[in-house]
Amino acid sequence: MKDDHTRVFPNAHHDIVTARGIPDSPQTRSKAYKLAFADDAFLCRDELRPVRLQLELMKPEIMLTEAGIDSTIVLFGGARIPEPALKDTAPTEKLAELSKYYDEAREFARLMTLKSLAGGGRDDVIITGGGPGVMEAGNRGAADAGGRSIGLNIVLPHEQSPNSFVTPDLCFNFHYFGIRKMHFLMRARVVAVFPGGFGTLDEMFESLTLIQTKRMKPIPFLLFGRAFWEEIINWKALARAGTISEHDLELFHFVETADEAIQVIDAWRADNHVTSRPAHP
Repeated sequence: MKDDHTRVFPNAHHDIVTARGIPDSPQTRSKAYKLAFADDAFLCRDELRPVRLQLELMKPEIMLTEAGIDSTIVLFGGARIPEPALKDTAPTEKLAELSKYYDEAREFARLMTLKSLAGGGRDDVIITGGGPGVMEAGNRGAADAGGRSIGLNIVLPHEQSPNSFVTPDLCFNFHYFGIRKMHFLMRARVVAVFPGGFGTLDEMFESLTLIQTKRMKPIPFLLFGRAFWEEIINWKALARAGTISEHDLELFHFVETADEAIQVIDAWRADNHVTSRPAHP
């Protein structure tokens, strides 16, 4: 952002303030008179959808760059998975059983954040959907380590208000799922997927598709909970049918614990001579 002393043209915000002080009249009260970029009703018109898409792409990108976030560790996972202390209130026995992955997500985020801080805190910053469940666990683990974390919320009828562990200045809100998913991966160095529902499956398969089709560079891709993932997805059947290749089954790794996940990441980085650059899609 340019300093006002170096500007040639007026500051847009100053013009908004100036326009508020103009004498009231039928002309100044009209919809036409409002500055276009300060007119909420105009910006929400269907014809302005391309502009809104661009704004949702640009705002987080600019703010993450200004915050010095160079790369991220992505945590996907279910909003309905409770922390173990609350598992007795879970509506199903299976959800109560899956509560152990809340602790694993929290510990994984804590350990990765400690490693990030040791390297200056610009790389391997935890990013989640910013909501409850596994997302909360990820942001909480980063906070346990004394580090920053990112939350990418989206406007939904339920569930998706920010959890209290997201770094406030790195808590974003979205209208478009597609742009939100793009921001998950633009700085990604690792994707860790915990048990979840439709949203988690959507995020997982889109990310895998980008890697499979080489639209995104390979990165460590971790699926926590082999039993869960093999029960709901018959991976080998896809390969047998020929709808994916046997090689595609090597795009991801099953892990059970945070420590095991970090071992996989460290080995992958050593084998691929990775230092600190993300795999931009």
